[in-house]
Amino acid sequence: MENVTKYQRQYFMPPVRCMKWAEKEYVDKAPIWCSVDLRDGNQALVIPMSLEQKIEFFKLLVEIGFKEIEVGFPAASETEYTFIRTLIEQNLIPDDVTIQVLTQAREHIIRKTFEAVKGAPKAIVHVYNSTSVAQREQVFKKSKEEILKIAVDGAKLLKELADQTEGNFQFEYSPESFTGTEPEYALEVCNAVLDVWKPTADNKAIINLPVTVQHSMPHVYASQIEYMCENMKYRENVIVSLHPHNDRGCGVADSEMGLLAGADRIEGTLFGNGERTGNVDIVTVAMNMFSQGVDPKLDFSDMPHVCEVYEECTGMKVDERSPYSGALVFAAFSGSHQDAISKGMAWWEEGKSGDKWTVPYLPIDPTDIGRRYEADVIRINSQSGKGGVGYILEQNFGLNLPAKMREAMGYAAKDSSDHQHKELQPQEIFNLFKEKFEDITTPFNISEVHFKQHNGIIAEVTVECEGKSVVAIAAGNGRLNAVSNALKNQFRLEYDLTTYQEHALEQSSRSKAIAYVGIRSKDGEHYWGAGVDQDIIRASINALLTAINNMVNAK
Repeated sequence: MENVTKYQRQYFMPPVRCMKWAEKEYVDKAPIWCSVDLRDGNQALVIPMSLEQKIEFFKLLVEIGFKEIEVGFPAASETEYTFIRTLIEQNLIPDDVTIQVLTQAREHIIRKTFEAVKGAPKAIVHVYNSTSVAQREQVFKKSKEEILKIAVDGAKLLKELADQTEGNFQFEYSPESFTGTEPEYALEVCNAVLDVWKPTADNKAIINLPVTVQHSMPHVYASQIEYMCENMKYRENVIVSLHPHNDRGCGVADSEMGLLAGADRIEGTLFGNGERTGNVDIVTVAMNMFSQGVDPKLDFSDMPHVCEVYEECTGMKVDERSPYSGALVFAAFSGSHQDAISKGMAWWEEGKSGDKWTVPYLPIDPTDIGRRYEADVIRINSQSGKGGVGYILEQNFGLNLPAKMREAMGYAAKDSSDHQHKELQPQEIFNLFKEKFEDITTPFNISEVHFKQHNGIIAEVTVECEGKSVVAIAAGNGRLNAVSNALKNQFRLEYDLTTYQEHALEQSSRSKAIAYVGIRSKDGEHYWGAGVDQDIIRASINALLTAINNMVNAK
């Protein structure tokens, strides 16, 4: 591309090699989660949430299981301030939930922030100032020493006002634009702040290391985090927090690798809402843990409900391909995928994988997050095959088609979808099955059948064809065979009966049965029919009749 020489890497590697995180295989425990939906997410909305919407969203976050929730930037607007006061004054904050507020390291903003959180049962006051080279040089035009002093002065004021304000407060500091800051300088600033606060085991401080803007690949961020974790003062009394944004599309990777590198906490949002390309999607990070048998300590068992409230409150849409939550993420249209899923589900239901989920193409069981197999997994269009169609008919309508008949039905569905240029819904598939393979009565229709037992079975069949009624008689080694022979003899039909299968449609004394019949014509083509009746013999005859009619009509 043109102008590529305009750009350069804007990150800084640690002064020493930091790669211990790469020796770890997976995230083995849930971090402390902090939702920043009501601040970072809200400030990214074209129309910020109203007070009522914020309260509803707060309740959703509590329901999911967040124990730390950033509720706003009190000095930013009257709505922000009022929301925080409403939470406190109306006792809307559960005993086990800590609210968090954000403030710049500026005296009047810090003072306004403490006014907002007065009387809070527990609140994290999060102070920040920017430390990156670009911000120091271009925005603030200050030296490293001057930037460090801003941070230290802010930390001192937090400590002073906390002693003067009613409430229970914990402190958090962010060197904003951390990823564009020299790691050794970021460490110097953070340690200076910690020297002011002197955190203890009973009153830990939070050091948040944000990916304010993504500048690097995730492994670089992991190395930066490892360096900070291994060299930070008071480490045992410090909670190292991550706040990744998603400019390079690596928010989830930054979070996961950052946790491997020693971080304890993640700040993010539902579905990645946030400024520019958004914040890290906490849903994805949590569900990634869940999919590997690690309890994320958040409850997404009713994902459709979470999506619904999120969309109502924010006016945003959950993308159809959003991991775990999107409408299409479990959907399989491809015939080979559908077949694999169908067989995998049978394997699971038969208990062959023990209690461990291993179904192909489905990283988790969709029902664990409130999704349905019949509506969300197997989806039928022109790319689908026999496995998917067969699965839909079996799961939704109790039809267990013979393997070769599934193939024929798969082609029928594929053709129908292709011509209509649309996805077929389960009821449409069932209707197509009935149209193609059930109760086809032209050109032949059997109105009456009588059986006698004499050296086998003799069938007397009354057949209507082209407005005429004839009686055909033949013997056979069974009732269906006798009827088949009668039709062959009377109408000079040439075929072999190749498949017969039956099963009950429901479990009751008056249940109907379905029979499937497959025949092969003299030129080797296969034709199929199905019949439904309380009398299995009649169901079998109807199935045979449909198969014959399909053969004749195909000529």
